[in-house]
Amino acid sequence: MPQRHSKNNNDLAFFTYEEKRKLGYGTQKERLGKDSIKPFDACCLCLKPFIDPLCCQKGHVFCKECILECLLAQKKDIQRKLAAHTAQLKQEKEEEEERLMLQKAKELDAFDQQNHGALPQYSDRNYSRDKNGFHGANSVKVTSYEEEALRTMKAFWLPSATPEAPAKVDAPSTSTTCPEGNEKLKLKTLFPVHFTEDTSEQKKAKSLDRTYICPSCKVTLTNTMSLVALSSCGHVFCKKCADRFMVLDKVCLVCNKPCKERSLVNLEKGGTGFAGHGDHLEARDFKHLGSGSGLGLVRPATKT
Repeated sequence: MPQRHSKNNNDLAFFTYEEKRKLGYGTQKERLGKDSIKPFDACCLCLKPFIDPLCCQKGHVFCKECILECLLAQKKDIQRKLAAHTAQLKQEKEEEEERLMLQKAKELDAFDQQNHGALPQYSDRNYSRDKNGFHGANSVKVTSYEEEALRTMKAFWLPSATPEAPAKVDAPSTSTTCPEGNEKLKLKTLFPVHFTEDTSEQKKAKSLDRTYICPSCKVTLTNTMSLVALSSCGHVFCKKCADRFMVLDKVCLVCNKPCKERSLVNLEKGGTGFAGHGDHLEARDFKHLGSGSGLGLVRPATKT
């Protein structure tokens, strides 16, 4: 009879470590592959190969149509929030004026009662009245008192008397932001980028997909390489050529246009499953034991 190890010992009142691993409890880690990573020649918004690419100062590349639609939608949203904020300020001003008017009318009424006597005068001696001035159940004063008491009563169990918190709209920011990096972005700060396409006969015979090369060293550009774009002219080079030539010569190697060191913009990309370039390429999830049913509750794990 074979020995009973921890992997096949299933008569315990609790789960063993091996059983928990098979059930998927604990912290689960998975390395993201190439299919889960955005390639360098894809738009950050539509995730398709870019058309007329534009780049921001942080290195995020977008299609021209996609980024224009995004900025236009942000401006419309800002206008809608500004209109709501303006309407709220107008309403608050009207409520404040109404409150001041009611307070002034109340002060005038109190002053009038103090000068002309606090108690009302009645010609009929048999008219019944109490000390609060409520004369009959259907009088106007009784009705107004009941309405005021119902309005100020905080009875959360009554639908008509449920207190409501005022929804306030904060003043929105009037500047558009980058959809990828969340920094301030204006249309005039975007610059077009130009990739050098590989037009060799060998590449045409091998594949129909577009491939791009560095115009200096003629190396095929991939996600494993760090890419640099010039904001002055838009040409894209690999990081090695940019550091070796353009930083020293201060001129573009393609169009001979002068450039400065601040014109070098590092393009952002997702990397691959083996070269992350500083990005978090590991999906992590935590699953703990549930109570009673034995099912697990899944929640995102905290980053460490």
